[in-house]
Amino acid sequence: MREDLRISYAEIAALAEVQRPVPTNWARRHPGTFPRPVMTEDGRPLFDGREVVTWLLATGLGNATPRKLRAELALHTLASWRDRLPAHDLVGALTTLICLRQQQDAPLSGTDWESLLRRATHLDADDTFLLTELRETPQSIGTALATLADELVEAAYTPAEAFDWVLDARRRLGAHELVADEPAPVLTGALARLCGIADLDDGAIVATPYARSGDLPAALHAQAAPDAGHTYLAADPDPAFARLLRRRMLVREVHEFQLNVTEGPELDVENWGDPDIVVCALPYEPAETRSALTVLERVQALTDLLGAGRTAVVLGPADALVRPLAPQSDADRLRRSFLTDGLLKATISLPDGAFPYRPGYRTAVWVLSRTPEAERRGMVLLADLSARTLTQQTLDALVEDVHIFRSAGWREDSRHTPRHGVILPIKVLDSRPGTAFTPQHRPYEIRYTRAVVERPAHISQLEIHLSELVEQTRRDLDSRAELRTRAVLRPEDRPVRRTTVGRMLAERRLRRLPGHRIAPHHLTPDGDYPVLTSAEVVGSAPVGGQRIDRLLFITEYEHANFTRPGDVIVTSSPEFGAYVDEEGLSVVTYPARILRVRPDAERPVRPMVLAALLRAAAAEYGRVSGAVRASRRLEDLLIPDLSPDEADRYDTLLAEIGRRDALLRAQTTALDELARLTAAGLADGTLTLLPTNEVD
Repeated sequence: MREDLRISYAEIAALAEVQRPVPTNWARRHPGTFPRPVMTEDGRPLFDGREVVTWLLATGLGNATPRKLRAELALHTLASWRDRLPAHDLVGALTTLICLRQQQDAPLSGTDWESLLRRATHLDADDTFLLTELRETPQSIGTALATLADELVEAAYTPAEAFDWVLDARRRLGAHELVADEPAPVLTGALARLCGIADLDDGAIVATPYARSGDLPAALHAQAAPDAGHTYLAADPDPAFARLLRRRMLVREVHEFQLNVTEGPELDVENWGDPDIVVCALPYEPAETRSALTVLERVQALTDLLGAGRTAVVLGPADALVRPLAPQSDADRLRRSFLTDGLLKATISLPDGAFPYRPGYRTAVWVLSRTPEAERRGMVLLADLSARTLTQQTLDALVEDVHIFRSAGWREDSRHTPRHGVILPIKVLDSRPGTAFTPQHRPYEIRYTRAVVERPAHISQLEIHLSELVEQTRRDLDSRAELRTRAVLRPEDRPVRRTTVGRMLAERRLRRLPGHRIAPHHLTPDGDYPVLTSAEVVGSAPVGGQRIDRLLFITEYEHANFTRPGDVIVTSSPEFGAYVDEEGLSVVTYPARILRVRPDAERPVRPMVLAALLRAAAAEYGRVSGAVRASRRLEDLLIPDLSPDEADRYDTLLAEIGRRDALLRAQTTALDELARLTAAGLADGTLTLLPTNEVD
């Protein structure tokens, strides 16, 4: 068996798209069918990758589709060759072979290397996308890569999908230079939709300066209507990127007469014509050397390519595009000229994460369109997503806002209020030199949303609820005796007996049950059963905040158990915690565990007493700085083994403390919510506070 097909448990988990411990459980639960290790390396069992894929396909276990399983196995094989060929060259050679297969419409396997080179020479006589990569690939590796290319194409629906699989693996293959300057995939798709390519007439020209490895051109092609017949212009100073982009578009069946990729900074518009759409991500520059004026001049050069009604979408640094500039500086005057010339239609401030390899790089997007002077409406859409998460849902709403703004002729549509911005007259920004191109206030329409309209009523209800809680607390405390622990020093002639959880388990006073591995995406705030994770057990998250659907739990976790009333849930990670589940019917997740009291034991354990004593013992033997675990295991923690009478008195005291604590927590929760609602209304300008005499 080839060494490159040996995979570990961790690699099986990645292959099947499951958590790391799952393959180990499969091996334990299916000892007769799960593949046996073929060897051990540094204590790790290694398996035959093809046997594992065959087993996964036969059992249907895991979350990966059959196509993805076969592709992942092939890509794992590719990753194992990095010691024989640099990652960049591996990606280049494999994408070249996939392109060669697509161009000749025939498998590569079974053909000697010299014949493949001759075919490439015939297809790429000018050596613009194939020959150099194949000539630089050693024959022994090239032949194996040809077989791998066939496997990927056969697993995919199209050669283009196989090509994209390879590029999606750039990071884990180590070809970081191919992806360092590419926007996040979710943002790349949004940029393609922002330009409106789906509605573009057939045969239009689409341009992408600074194309790099081609994520944006590929996204634009994916968003275009089928058989639209667009012409794609691109440019990049790096010849290797230009060659990769040619291959990437050719496998997407963009013919050579519809494609021009320039090796340099400028698009070849003289020979191909002005573009209908320009979409680009401006090249990254460190903040220390970045000039706002230079950035804006680059944008201006792009708008010079736009004819009437043509659109450009530009992703660039936020400090030049949307943040405040020195008033009346050259950069400020140039930026405001995009407004007065009727070019700038929308500005969007983006959150961190737009460029995964540039975590501190704050970015923004401009949508520009050249509008004839008679058709200018003098309006601009300002959106600020900098405090949001860069998600598909957020970007979908933003794209829809811009699409409606464009469809309305770049004016307000009374039937639609932007969900992520405001539409303002350009004179508001132009009259304030240096001001930020971001919304400075909430849209007026926010006053009419249900959450705002009902906010005063919710505040009144909270005030009534708080008064009721205070009165309930007063009545409850007045009807009870004063809280007294009656704690005194223990006499020396009555030493306390001590025990451990391990001893109580051996004496069958307790039963230990494991927590379950629940996939994070199965947890929701509105499911049927509460889920207790370590966060709930240690008290850093409220109980009931995470739940799981009944049907999903029954079908996906058939071996999992519910808690029973009185179960003590314990965890040691990230710190020690103990929680008594008084109601039961909850799901406990690993690494938390259940200690279940046996009521039929000779000396039954009281759950609240056990939890309190364990917390005290764990505090004494907690994890010290730099250690990976506590100095004592849960089973070894020494706790007092109280007599039945003493345990009863302590249990009664804990119950009373818990009752009073619940009353105070209910008031604290109501006060926090009252403060939150009031602050939210004052912050967005929809609430005001009246003087006391007016309220009365």
